[in-house]
Amino acid sequence: MADRVTVIGWDGSPLTAAARSALGAATLVAGAGHHLALPELPGRAERIRLGSVSLAARRIAAHRGTAVVLADGDPGFFGVVRTLRAPEFGLEVEVVPAVSSVAQAFARAGMPWDDAQVVVAQRRTLRRAVNVCRAHPKVAVLTSPGAGPAELGLLLEGVHRTFVICEELGTDREQVTVVTSDNAADHTWRDPNVVIVIGGPTAPSDDSAWLAGGAPSATPRGWALPAAEYGGRLGEGETEPLRAAQLARTGPRVGDLVWDIGCGNGAFTAEAARFGAAVIAVDRDADACARTLATARRFGVQPQIVHGTAPHILEDLPEPDVVRIGGGGAAVVSAVADRRPQRIVTHAATRDAAELIGRDLTEHGYRVECSLLQSVELDTRAWTEKERTVGFLLSGELPDRNP
Repeated sequence: MADRVTVIGWDGSPLTAAARSALGAATLVAGAGHHLALPELPGRAERIRLGSVSLAARRIAAHRGTAVVLADGDPGFFGVVRTLRAPEFGLEVEVVPAVSSVAQAFARAGMPWDDAQVVVAQRRTLRRAVNVCRAHPKVAVLTSPGAGPAELGLLLEGVHRTFVICEELGTDREQVTVVTSDNAADHTWRDPNVVIVIGGPTAPSDDSAWLAGGAPSATPRGWALPAAEYGGRLGEGETEPLRAAQLARTGPRVGDLVWDIGCGNGAFTAEAARFGAAVIAVDRDADACARTLATARRFGVQPQIVHGTAPHILEDLPEPDVVRIGGGGAAVVSAVADRRPQRIVTHAATRDAAELIGRDLTEHGYRVECSLLQSVELDTRAWTEKERTVGFLLSGELPDRNP
């Protein structure tokens, strides 16, 4: 095992005295091509071009001597330190940090970033990174080849965002460009780059901000809020008990894309978005779309609202993770199941309708649960019954999809 491993962050500025001292003593240096060309590297040191960090870690673990790993920005922030410290390598590292590329990007843009979400876009995480960009007004995306500004723009079709694209930060080829998301695919971008994605409502300035990534908004505490919070009476598919059960079954979270089909007044849409998920709300009624937009503005969330009739309108929508079906019956359930979301929830007024939907989900490979929900609202002044609702809650989970 290497006697000593030092990880040095590099942001384009001159190396610190600590970094130069570590490099001067190194018998092995690992880094990208531009790192290995730095004049401070000792001529006698073995050099490893850093491709796979895991392979480099194995070489370092087998090395007898002093190793240095060079990395762009802060190596402890979505960087190589996590891999080097993995138990299978047994490496203890010292870190000489530099300014992270995210901090540099926001500095170039002249913007604060304590309220920003930060995501990594690789081929396998690109879709989830895009969903975060759909759901949040300020996101920094650390890109990779094949998952860069052009791909982000293409997957954000139908959602307007502004991109601040920072290429090759800290080098003499550094460039900062501002484009709209629909124009990002018209250019060729150099790696590495950071994309700041901006759009939608921005929270007002607050000197008492205390949580990085954006503090929870000052909306009412709780979930499955009463109808009064949504401007009046809700439809039968939006009652508080049913909505609470639907949220529990779908479990919307950051990085998810939720379809809310038959969005009504937008109650489920707003609450799923408050969990941090991206939401596409669909309704054939233009007034329902308008009410959902008003609800979204009231709660400070930003779903994409689509006016059209399911199932036909669903054909061009991006792939969902979870779907709530508030209307449309078995035909819509079948069309949604064809898209293979991980979870589907819906409701039925009768047992026959519930059985029809349940069989359809089962035939599509879903594990189905069905519950009869009954709720009674009481007038607490006289403790008399005000309203009784009864319905069947159906949920389907696809066993072969990761949760």
